[in-house]
Amino acid sequence: MKQLLLSLLGVGLACQLSFAQTTEISSKENITRILNTLASDDMRGRSSLSVPDIEKAADFIASEFKSIGLKPYAEANYRQSFKVLRKKQGEESVEFDGKALKPEEFLIIGNYPSQIHQDNVDVKQLRISAEEDFSKRFREIVQKDTNQAIVLVDKAHAAFLARFKRMMGRENIYFKEQAPKTTKGKIFIIADELPANRKISQKTNESEHPMFNVAGIIPGKSKPDEYVVISAHYDHIGILPAVNQDSIANGADDDASGTTAMIELARYYKKLDNNERTLIFVAFTGEEIGMFGSKYFSNNINPEQVVAMINIEMIGKDSKFGPNSLYITGYDASNLGKLMQENLKGSAFTFHPDPYKTQNLFYRSDNAVLAALGVPAHTFSTSQIDKDIYYHTVDDEVETLDIQNIKSSIEAIAAGLGGIIKGEQTPSRVEKLRD
Repeated sequence: MKQLLLSLLGVGLACQLSFAQTTEISSKENITRILNTLASDDMRGRSSLSVPDIEKAADFIASEFKSIGLKPYAEANYRQSFKVLRKKQGEESVEFDGKALKPEEFLIIGNYPSQIHQDNVDVKQLRISAEEDFSKRFREIVQKDTNQAIVLVDKAHAAFLARFKRMMGRENIYFKEQAPKTTKGKIFIIADELPANRKISQKTNESEHPMFNVAGIIPGKSKPDEYVVISAHYDHIGILPAVNQDSIANGADDDASGTTAMIELARYYKKLDNNERTLIFVAFTGEEIGMFGSKYFSNNINPEQVVAMINIEMIGKDSKFGPNSLYITGYDASNLGKLMQENLKGSAFTFHPDPYKTQNLFYRSDNAVLAALGVPAHTFSTSQIDKDIYYHTVDDEVETLDIQNIKSSIEAIAAGLGGIIKGEQTPSRVEKLRD
């Protein structure tokens, strides 16, 4: 009996020590230090459109990369820079026979010069009658009709038009080189007829914003032209209306937790020094406003050379599956998760398919562009996105996170990637959505 008990204790000890390495994977002290820096009030919520704030975060991440000993990926300061153009709708008005319409009585979609229509100028006219399904007809006009037009909307749909105006974004952001000069959009107006005497105007405010990913590499030894990308986004949503005198959305879980994990994995793999494939560590900007950083990165790398992408997003709390677990978006789109689980054999840690299928998370984070190009690019998370009361609020603070959960997630990803980084395993490709 005593011999059996010792044997069982030995098995349990082996499971506990399954992550043990001669090189420490991560420490709670380092995790806490990085988290507290990135999610501090000094960073003011890390909005990617506020250069002074996002620059502090970028410089901190670059300093970590430099101290670790990573080589810069694109620029000497570890940045990968680009510019975006922000076009924001300002004042707009519609006047019929000298009388101004109320703001809720019209909706202007598109990017126009200041003066859109003057008196007696012919323009294509469309209608949405009282009998028609407003939502269906609205979508048809916006998506299928490429011409500029004024759409006369029956007053029966006044509440729908007002609701759609509240829902529609009042600004657009483009890569600078892709920004359209003028968009032939649509002007929806509650009216029966379009008078000859009319004036429709809109002011568009434009501003140029520098943006930058932060990226470093550990060159591969025998397979330097095969890449494993480990990433997270370091931006958040900046300043919000104050709640209990707190207006800073610190973004501790979203996604200082993932950025911390990415930095700690870089530290670990640099010390381990056994990667046959090149490792690229990248902190993306602009995820919160349309994934601009990951789009720029993905469009400037050969996807055929990327063997795998591990994107880490919100790992600060237990997942739906409990402690020692991560879920992987698009789990069945490649066998990356299964390979990594094989490498954790004997441990208590498990990887799971994404349980939030209806939210389409596979194509909603920074893995999306490379996944669409055929790369086994997946996001690893523990976020219970359907019930997280701190998500995108001023209460997403370090104090709400479980440091041990972050540490175990880092350790699991590190151990799970072992065979892929050494060049011994190659995940299957994702079916391409675009060429």
